[in-house]
Amino acid sequence: MSEQPKYLPADARRAATVEAVVDLAAEQNPSDITTAAIAQRMGLTQGAIFRHFPSKDAILQAVMSWVSERLLARVNKAAEGAASPLAALQAVFMTHIEFVSEHPGVPRMLFGELQRPGETIPKKMVQTLTQHYSALLRKLLEAGKVQGELDAGLDVEAAAVLFIGTIQGLVMQSLLKGDVAGIGHDAPRVFAIYRRGIGAMP
Repeated sequence: MSEQPKYLPADARRAATVEAVVDLAAEQNPSDITTAAIAQRMGLTQGAIFRHFPSKDAILQAVMSWVSERLLARVNKAAEGAASPLAALQAVFMTHIEFVSEHPGVPRMLFGELQRPGETIPKKMVQTLTQHYSALLRKLLEAGKVQGELDAGLDVEAAAVLFIGTIQGLVMQSLLKGDVAGIGHDAPRVFAIYRRGIGAMP
């Protein structure tokens, strides 16, 4: 249990709650996380949690917002600092893998949320995240074609889907192994194969 100061500004308390949920999700089934468990992890009462979030679903929405903002900010920054579109794609790939390695509870929550029936607000947030992420990938892939780094006939839509699917596959295998933190071991070799598949023909 990580003790929290008794008095924190509302924004800081909400941020600490989100981080507690992400940490708990790395240790147990996200659907089994209760507000009591969150409060215990933070050294607070449930009442203190509910002063900032009206429900568990509201906490989940905050978590999804936290994930979206941080992941998109990191991959965009990685892409901006790269020397070419292909280098940017590699930087985005490795940055995403690094994010998952640092926050192993995140993919467990995302996969769990996507399995819930119906159109939930958190699920819509995940879909929006994917749309923004895909837009970045399509932009980089198109730029790579223009600059001659990528195959001129490359199907950009399919390449973006494969990029995301490759990361999801690595994440799923790491979850099955129970070693999300070790996902970075295979990532460079896997990206090298993806890179050969989309690269300009000699």
